[in-house]
Amino acid sequence: MPAAQRKIVVRQSKIHGRGVFAGRDLDKGERLIEYKGERISWDEAIARHPHDPANPFHTFYFDVDDGVIDGGVGGNSSRYINHSCNPNCTAVTEPGPDGLQHVFIEARRAIPAGSELFFDYGLVIDGRITKQLREDYRCLCGSKNCRGTMLAEKKKKPAAKKRARTSAKKAADSAD
Repeated sequence: MPAAQRKIVVRQSKIHGRGVFAGRDLDKGERLIEYKGERISWDEAIARHPHDPANPFHTFYFDVDDGVIDGGVGGNSSRYINHSCNPNCTAVTEPGPDGLQHVFIEARRAIPAGSELFFDYGLVIDGRITKQLREDYRCLCGSKNCRGTMLAEKKKKPAAKKRARTSAKKAADSAD
């Protein structure tokens, strides 16, 4: 099939190494590819890490409920989709007929042919996120709202909800 008709193509990225690009115009909500690779436990993933000792913060791991999908072993081109803080794709998980959790990459909005595809990796680190960890997982996306790291943002409680709980507590206290 000619590259212009394929849904996605892999080539060099300006962001990082290889990237995945739209081979044709893609529709919002369109399912693009399943993230594939060897399914392993977290213990095995830690034992394997790093695949490349010269670049220990680069992996093809995707966390799923039943362990890890290692896209570096038996994976497909989905492993080359780069991170962005302003992604045009999203990762969707759903159970498959095999009873395992599967990961699919879908377009968040219409994407013109030739555009690089991105999703937010939202990497999670156990423990305190230090300045060094933020640098180790530095983001290169260059978007206006770039948070500077591929690490997930800590969720903050919205002030309105916090005020509502405080008001409810004050009402309960004054009723006593």
